[in-house]
Amino acid sequence: MSEHVRVAVVGGGPAGLTAAAALAGRVGGPVLVLEREAAAGGIPRHSDHGGYGLRDLHRVHSGPAYARSLVARSRAAGARVETEAMVTGWAGERALEVTSPRGRRTVTADAIVLATGARERARPARWIAGDRPAGVYTTGQLQQLVHLHHRPVGRRAVVVGAELVSWSAVLTLRAAGCRTVLLTTELDRPELRLPIRPVRTRTRVAAVHGTGRVSTVELEDLRTGRRTRVECDTVVLTGDWVPDHELARAAGLTLDPGTLGPRVDAALRTSRPGVFAAGNLLHPVDTADVAALDGRHVAAAVQQWLAGGAAAAGPGLEVVAEPPLLWVAPQLIHPGGPPPARGRLLLWTAERRRLPLVTAAQDGRVVGSARLPWPAAPGRMFRVPYSLVRGADPGGGPVHLTL
Repeated sequence: MSEHVRVAVVGGGPAGLTAAAALAGRVGGPVLVLEREAAAGGIPRHSDHGGYGLRDLHRVHSGPAYARSLVARSRAAGARVETEAMVTGWAGERALEVTSPRGRRTVTADAIVLATGARERARPARWIAGDRPAGVYTTGQLQQLVHLHHRPVGRRAVVVGAELVSWSAVLTLRAAGCRTVLLTTELDRPELRLPIRPVRTRTRVAAVHGTGRVSTVELEDLRTGRRTRVECDTVVLTGDWVPDHELARAAGLTLDPGTLGPRVDAALRTSRPGVFAAGNLLHPVDTADVAALDGRHVAAAVQQWLAGGAAAAGPGLEVVAEPPLLWVAPQLIHPGGPPPARGRLLLWTAERRRLPLVTAAQDGRVVGSARLPWPAAPGRMFRVPYSLVRGADPGGGPVHLTL
């Protein structure tokens, strides 16, 4: 069985739903959102606290209310949102293999938007030794367990991480009646002033111990090498994000070695004609409303492509993040062309700078420099005005960003 649509959006989170709402009714054909979960909305639907929607909807929602609003807006615009629909591979240049309870089929599209998001690395990917007891979760697993399935967790938790998502985990534990007895971070200081004590910095989880259920975690002080054990029955691993890039890899899209997501230009075009990407697949991880604004931003390039415009992220100037910066998104710019979403380059840093001086240089020449009034800090997105690189020579070499 096969189906043809004008635009197929893979992923029903904030980026995908917002892209669908911006495109439906404006592209001369059906817009289909394919979401693998039983309900659309992405991470916000099981993140049951406030703080969502300020940048895109201009009012604060709880996570579930924000998710419902985005689903309703996309459907009201005319998009079809299909849940329990897993895209398992590619059947051609712009053809997707889809498996659902309704059977298997091929969906071909004139344009495809990948908005598959990002996830936290689970315990095996973090190389944490010890036993394999129950009670070890990522934040997403914990939130689904508590808010979607209404299942109990433990009584004493250690949260690994001290950033925004870590506080989300603490709130979820509190809602489940579980006390957070310790936060740990490998960094020199927590990224948020969280009302949780104690917080151990420069500390890593060396091992998890327990038979059947977690009983202790073994912590190592990275300064001294000294190890101690903390009694707990729950461990939550937060942060350490990686994009859900399997579909992008299967398509043979050019990936960025820093983000591990597709390499894109300011219009969010990938290396394959007619295939676009948006949201935290490109910058793991930013807030849900920024991901949603990516979805709104990509709509213009999709419409341009459908009208016979530029095919893919062609030759442009490469933007390179120099240490301690780890990556930048987007990675390609076209001086004189449209800026990226919100007029910002998004970066990730390994070191803290309180009032960072950011310099853009090309072929040994400084093309832009600014001291920014907001900090650059590990564990949070660092936003740099696009104006820093706007003066680059279109015929020159890569633009290097430094702190």
